[in-house]
Amino acid sequence: MRKKASVRGAASTPESRTVILRAAEHIFAERGLAGARIDAIARAAGVNKALIYYYFKSKDALYLAVVERHMKEFHQQALDLLGSQRTVKDKVLDYVSMHFDFIAARADYPKIFQRFIMADSRPFMRIRKRYFSPVARKFQAVIAQGIRSGEIAASDSTHTAISLVALTVFYFSAAPVLKAAGIIEDPYRKSQLARRKQEVLSFARRALFTNRGADSK
Repeated sequence: MRKKASVRGAASTPESRTVILRAAEHIFAERGLAGARIDAIARAAGVNKALIYYYFKSKDALYLAVVERHMKEFHQQALDLLGSQRTVKDKVLDYVSMHFDFIAARADYPKIFQRFIMADSRPFMRIRKRYFSPVARKFQAVIAQGIRSGEIAASDSTHTAISLVALTVFYFSAAPVLKAAGIIEDPYRKSQLARRKQEVLSFARRALFTNRGADSK
């Protein structure tokens, strides 16, 4: 009975679920789903295991909640931007900029996302279908529109979209290697992030919009 009372009391704290998700995100990013332990997450969050299971029925459910938390936020931002009345050029470049900023503000996100996209269980596939697929299709459609209108210098909207996403994501995925190899001392330093973002956008302009008036943006 004492244990149940403890769980109910802790659960009444509005921030407790968010604290657990943040702690779990860091542990999952460092150790992966298989290597993470609920005990470690509980210690990092400063809560007991019972409270974690009060919110999440299993470790898999907690991992899915961590992933969905970010995917839901990115999904909404991306669809709002890509569905706006901006020009094709503005949509493409603003999407790349927004995607970069989204990842830069979440240091653990690249590791979590990489493991997520490689998972093949049904719950993971459902989240991909719900949040990731609509954004990917919309971004590809915007690029296809630009190719048809002659605004974008490319021939394949799918591979162009993949290339732009890779241009953004690779820096963060490779950040540990870049640091270990001495290529960039601190990839997440504010000045380095600003420089990288500038280069990504400059490259996208030159690759897709040169001779189409994109350099004015």
